Amino acid sequence: MQSNNKRRLRRIAIAAGVLAIGGVSLWAWGKSHPAAPPPPPYRTAAIDQGPITQVVSANGNLQAIGLVTVGAAVNGTVVERRADFNDRVKKGQVLLRLDATPYEARLRQARAQLASAEARVAFAQGSHERNEKLLAQGFMGPAQRDQSKRELDMAVADVAAARGQVEAAETDVARCVIVSPVDGVVIKRSVDVGQTVAASFQTPELFQIARDLGRMEVGVNVSEADVGMIREGQAVRFVVDAFAEREFEGQVRQVRLGSTNQSGIVTYAVIVDVDNHESLLKPGMTAQARIVVATKPQVLRVPTAALRFRPDEDALAAAKPASGASAAKPVAPPVSNDDGVLSQLRGGSRVHKVWTLDDKGKPVANEVTVGLSNTRFTELVSGKLKAGDAVVTRSKNAGKDDSK
Repeated sequence: MQSNNKRRLRRIAIAAGVLAIGGVSLWAWGKSHPAAPPPPPYRTAAIDQGPITQVVSANGNLQAIGLVTVGAAVNGTVVERRADFNDRVKKGQVLLRLDATPYEARLRQARAQLASAEARVAFAQGSHERNEKLLAQGFMGPAQRDQSKRELDMAVADVAAARGQVEAAETDVARCVIVSPVDGVVIKRSVDVGQTVAASFQTPELFQIARDLGRMEVGVNVSEADVGMIREGQAVRFVVDAFAEREFEGQVRQVRLGSTNQSGIVTYAVIVDVDNHESLLKPGMTAQARIVVATKPQVLRVPTAALRFRPDEDALAAAKPASGASAAKPVAPPVSNDDGVLSQLRGGSRVHKVWTLDDKGKPVANEVTVGLSNTRFTELVSGKLKAGDAVVTRSKNAGKDDSK
């Protein structure tokens, strides 16, 4: 029994010695291999060189150039239609006919009144000529001669009025035949046989004819913040839902001066010319356009997200000093006084602050001047940063739900 106790004590002593040696070895390894500091809580991207294109985005609708609306100047019922959607028509071609029966009756009445007035003129002319002879022979006084002259003049005036009524009636009859005023394509038809056209208060819209669908235009609305960059002749690229995989091209033709204010948002109409020789584009399609306002083939580029980044000032101010309680309080790096995007303008150039990380992983402000910009890259015009430098674009925990 005694020998068993001795063996048990010896095993316990050996185990304790092994644990002691292992603890000392682990402590020594920890001293010689300090733990790596945690990675900084920021995402970074490198400054590079490459092309950059600045665009202005806007939406609008395709429209036919030279769109002509055909209406009616008289009332009537449609008795014949000779043109339909998508038909190609020539100038002077009959599109439809209205019932001209009431206007033809009015024309016959006007012609009868004209004939009656002409007969009265002939009678008054004969009477006046006879009175002239009687006056010369002394059988009539001047007063009677003057009366016959007035009657002749009134009869001549009645003829002129009757002739005007005839011409008006003839015009109304002619207006019952609606013809195309131009060569083109019918893109809209609003009437059919049997419908009544009422032109008493407003000219009804019967047809819309596009002169040439081989050329179209896009009217886009550009915000007042971007309209200063738009110039005539600038290239435009746009897509439509019908051909989402294809990009079409156009050119700015006009920047209209009149503005539109909707809910406090001021926009200006920009007209873009489009070549539609393939006849793929159709009037009314919605175009998502990008107007190319500037482009450079090779510049120093900084990620645009870096211009929007601003470090958490409270977190920087709460950082602990590097050594001891008596060490000086940490000083947060300088930050811009605005929202962190546009610091100020200097000599017409935009000055921003972008942030890099120092050796301890803390953000450091760098003032730079920028030029062209789009959603991905911004031109770096001047500053101490160079290609290859890493700039902070966002915090790693940005966008996470803090309530969890």
